[in-house]
Amino acid sequence: MDPKTQAIVSMVVIGLVAGWLASVVVGGGGLIRYAITGIIGSFVGGFLFQFMGWKIGIGNALVEQILVSTIGAIVVVLAARLLA
Repeated sequence: MDPKTQAIVSMVVIGLVAGWLASVVVGGGGLIRYAITGIIGSFVGGFLFQFMGWKIGIGNALVEQILVSTIGAIVVVLAARLLA
């Protein structure tokens, strides 16, 4: 598999997992919503953690990315509910 395709597939899979975990915490759901929320949450969580200088430090890059994405997805869902 070409690296660009692999990166896109990884981002979607991480987004699905993060979106699902966020829905467990704050409710809501559906496969498409999980993916969209998780992918947007990846960007929001990555920005938030970098801006604040936070580190998770688990030692497993995949698990860290899923946690950061999940936190970002939770922020996205709560912000959307606040605006709605």
